[in-house]
Amino acid sequence: MTEIPAAVRDPQRIQHLKNYDILDTPPEPGFDDVVILARQLCRTPIALVSLVDRDRQWFKAASGLDSCETPISQSVCAHSLAQQETLNIPDLTKDERTRRNTLVTGEPFIRFYAGAPLITTEGHAIGTVCVIDTVARPGGLNVEQIAALEALARQVITLLDQRRLIGAHAEKTAELRAEVAERKGAQAAQQVSEGRYRSLFNSLDAGFCVVELRFDDHGTPHDYRFIEVNDAFVRLTGLKDATGKWMRDLAPDHEQHWFDIYGKVALTGRPVRFEHEAGALDHRWYDVHAFGTGAPGAHQVAILFNDITVRRNAEAQQKLLNDELGHRMKNSMALVQAIASQTLRGAADRTALKAFTQRVQALSRAHDVLLQQSWASANLADVVLGAVSAQADLARVRLSGPEISLEPKAALSLSLLLHELATNAVKYGSLSVPDGIVEVHWRKEATALVMMWTEEGGPPATPPERTGLGSRLIDIGMVGTSDVRKRFDISGFSAEFRAPLDLVEYRIGSLHD
Repeated sequence: MTEIPAAVRDPQRIQHLKNYDILDTPPEPGFDDVVILARQLCRTPIALVSLVDRDRQWFKAASGLDSCETPISQSVCAHSLAQQETLNIPDLTKDERTRRNTLVTGEPFIRFYAGAPLITTEGHAIGTVCVIDTVARPGGLNVEQIAALEALARQVITLLDQRRLIGAHAEKTAELRAEVAERKGAQAAQQVSEGRYRSLFNSLDAGFCVVELRFDDHGTPHDYRFIEVNDAFVRLTGLKDATGKWMRDLAPDHEQHWFDIYGKVALTGRPVRFEHEAGALDHRWYDVHAFGTGAPGAHQVAILFNDITVRRNAEAQQKLLNDELGHRMKNSMALVQAIASQTLRGAADRTALKAFTQRVQALSRAHDVLLQQSWASANLADVVLGAVSAQADLARVRLSGPEISLEPKAALSLSLLLHELATNAVKYGSLSVPDGIVEVHWRKEATALVMMWTEEGGPPATPPERTGLGSRLIDIGMVGTSDVRKRFDISGFSAEFRAPLDLVEYRIGSLHD
């Protein structure tokens, strides 16, 4: 039995968790995004937003795991609460706190864990953002990954506070309306509610404001006035003393699309979530959640927002680097081709030079596909299309199979394999005649990727009289497994290629080199 830390049963900690009113609520995109990012940043197959109650841990968001909760006796996150700092366990079987945990000794046999605690503004740890793997990881997370996990934990607390703020705002509005209707104790109740609301309102790291839209005679939103703003509003926008003022007076060049978006929310009452740049506010980027509030016809909109300028700039820089990498790679490929042409210009066998050039071009096309995903992975269908389209009319190629992301090495290997198959089909097979076609089908089995290459409508297929480099590349198969079954039939050539999924499929958190 795993010993449960005393911090788990702390009544004050449990009460702070209850105050968020989050347990057993449906999935929400903001929390789901956190676990997706955690998996990508830490390269693990499982990531969770885990909230630790007295007798269970419940997952507000889970990626890579089907369960929604576990008993407290199986919780590794509970040990993170006890130390209130990121828990980084490279091998759960060797840690005294976790080696007897039934999730370690039995299915799913977890081996690695790292969890950053969710610490409220009052200093209570109520859960974690954690990542898990079924393979031990020597040293655990590195410094950068730990910092990223802790940043995501702070973002979860911000989301929880935002969620509570929205609920408090709605509760406050409902309370005030009921009190006005009853005409009893309105002033005293409002003061209590307003004080509680204002305390929470100004404790948020996120910006929050309520605005009132103004429309022109044609019904076009022209401006909005700030009814109330929180303390973070000034820091995130640079707009001082905004309460009671109109936006066009504070920022005359503020783009019209902001007024259009909020105007639509004010008229329809439908909430929106979006990211946009505000040029008039020092070109800052914001992640915005806007929703209608106030009495019907008041044209009031509540706005929660975060400054995401750093992230957007980083994404733009990454795209610039990827574009530069692609440009340099194309130049390198062209240089290789030029050197080969000059070196072999006197060679009698021009066919060999042409084959070499085409293989370099096949690798270049695979690089283009990989660059679209920042060299992390490549879509299998895109690799097939890129390789085959250079040799044949795509109207004569039929593709079918599930969406699969390939590891970079697998994408390059498959691109060369498909290039050789397509080249042979054009020279000797179904694509050498007007009506011939090629079918490329792939499927996933329990532990393998299976790809079928089938030629139809062409001349009868016969084994090659000699084995050249192209034949050897085909016989090597996908990622060098040599698991190939070829058929030379009267109806045409066909082949089946197999490779272990863990060698070819890209998984978030995979540990492949």
